[in-house]
Amino acid sequence: MKKILFVASEAVPFIKTGGLADVTGSLAHYIDRQNYDVRVILPKYACMEDNLKKKLRFHAHFYVSLGWRNQYVGILETEEAGVHYYFVDNEYYFAGSQPYNQLHEDIEKFAYFSKAVLAATEMIGFVPDIIHCHDWQAALVPVFLKAFASDYPQLQRTKTICTIHNLRFQGRYSIDVVKNLTGLPDEYFTPDKLESYGEANFLKGGIAYADAVTTVSPTYALEIMTKEGGESLDGLLYARRDSLYGIINGLDTQAYDPGHDIYLTHNFSVADMKTGKRENKLALQRELGLPEDADTMMIAMVSRLTDQKGLDLIAYIMDELLGTARLQIVVLGTGQEQYVDMLRYFAGKYPDKLSANICYSEQLAHRIYASADALMMPSLFEPCGLSQLMGYCYGTLPIVRETGGLKDTVQPYNEYDHTGTGFSFANYNAHEMLKIIYYAMHVYYDERAHWDEMAQRDMRLDYSWKKSARAYEQLYERLLS
Repeated sequence: MKKILFVASEAVPFIKTGGLADVTGSLAHYIDRQNYDVRVILPKYACMEDNLKKKLRFHAHFYVSLGWRNQYVGILETEEAGVHYYFVDNEYYFAGSQPYNQLHEDIEKFAYFSKAVLAATEMIGFVPDIIHCHDWQAALVPVFLKAFASDYPQLQRTKTICTIHNLRFQGRYSIDVVKNLTGLPDEYFTPDKLESYGEANFLKGGIAYADAVTTVSPTYALEIMTKEGGESLDGLLYARRDSLYGIINGLDTQAYDPGHDIYLTHNFSVADMKTGKRENKLALQRELGLPEDADTMMIAMVSRLTDQKGLDLIAYIMDELLGTARLQIVVLGTGQEQYVDMLRYFAGKYPDKLSANICYSEQLAHRIYASADALMMPSLFEPCGLSQLMGYCYGTLPIVRETGGLKDTVQPYNEYDHTGTGFSFANYNAHEMLKIIYYAMHVYYDERAHWDEMAQRDMRLDYSWKKSARAYEQLYERLLS
């Protein structure tokens, strides 16, 4: 049986700040367990929920060198739905009220974490055939494995994969500081390795030294090899194109099943979708203080409130849209202050049309997906996107910009043969987006039978992890053959 170790900074159900946790927490459960022993190693954050920390049992402790330091490492473990999880414990690094702190703290924290993971493989008696590293927080694992090979004789046959979930976040910091922290030799800080525009770059190191690089959709894999989408790493990614794979993320469809979703007022299936969505919409309107009208089109946006998510386009057309159109908009998310202020302003100006919920709530997110008619995702770029897949489960049609994983997963509606799974526009332009919103409203109000048919078709789509897991298994076999 082949051994795979996932290394990540977060994974559901233990700690989550975004889609990374959904991927690492779900994928491990879908890899074929008859052929692969997949385990996950995470930091043990002080901010984890107490009921989850109580599940952890002590396994071992040791010390690891980090530059000139000698740091304590505790290893705890537990099982969750048949998957074995390990946790790196160090209260100095993983204290605090949230997983991520200031960048200078996180740089040291995740350099330590990567070093601890490699040393832990011998202590836990699990020597992986492949170490699968997720995002910049784990990207030094392949670098340390190369630079300090003699320290890890048990790992000399181990292959590494670096998965990019969002190329914008790279772990960049002062070269002198990173040298001091990691103890890496000078030759690792050159433009073909960790150096990037005068800084050390953790993710660049992972891309340079991993045996394979993956990202979370085929289109995003192409985009990041271009100057426009490469976030200054396009040259290196193009150079590694023969080892770069785009594998679309899957979804834990059991968690987003409207027939059994415990957060919904009314459960429903494909057969009674119209009634189910109507009842959930009325309940959500009551909950949020919007006028109760099941026939008014409701557009949702469940998202981080950042420039990546197209909030600049939203701000530009909000007055025109809310001032003239018959619709309601429901937003859920947290993020940059300028977008929070913008949404609160328009919610105050149009209280009967816009509900701005500036918070994180898994329960409310489920109710919004089940209640809304459409889901807005006008992203500047989108590595994969999970919200559109979640929306599919509830018959909520996506309105997206054709970028990254959104382009891969949303087929534009064709009014002539009535095919498609949603609505899309190509250019990052506010009025091009507004035009497609108006077109979606036309279909909703004037061709409702075709809208409902598409919504039911979307509910039948299979974006579970099964297909994506098979793609990862094929990559594992390619590396090990």
